[in-house]
Amino acid sequence: MRDRANIRQSVTRFTTPNMPPMSFFGVVTKAGFMNKTATVTVSRWVIDAKTGKRISRSKKFLVHDEGNQLRIEDSVLIRNCPPVSARKRFTLEKVVRSPETERDLAHAAAVETPATSSSPTPIP
Repeated sequence: MRDRANIRQSVTRFTTPNMPPMSFFGVVTKAGFMNKTATVTVSRWVIDAKTGKRISRSKKFLVHDEGNQLRIEDSVLIRNCPPVSARKRFTLEKVVRSPETERDLAHAAAVETPATSSSPTPIP
């Protein structure tokens, strides 16, 4: 009987819904290698105690990307969630900026509207 109580207590410790809400802004550093998963690097500044200089610290998180929509160099907002897998504890909240998507849209708009200056004008 005591073993069941210990197992129940240890299971509830890992699945407790009382996780503090955390959200981070980061940059996608690896995408497309794992299905529905991307690696996001979150950077922050710390002040060195001895020299007083700013130092950049970073941490990588595995993020659950349900639609496989993330690309490298995307700026994203990630939020913690219950564990999706052994190392995935964050889910994609919002894509803030996507340079590749912006470039693709600009290219599509440029192809759609042909340039008038490139075609020679007929001389009467």
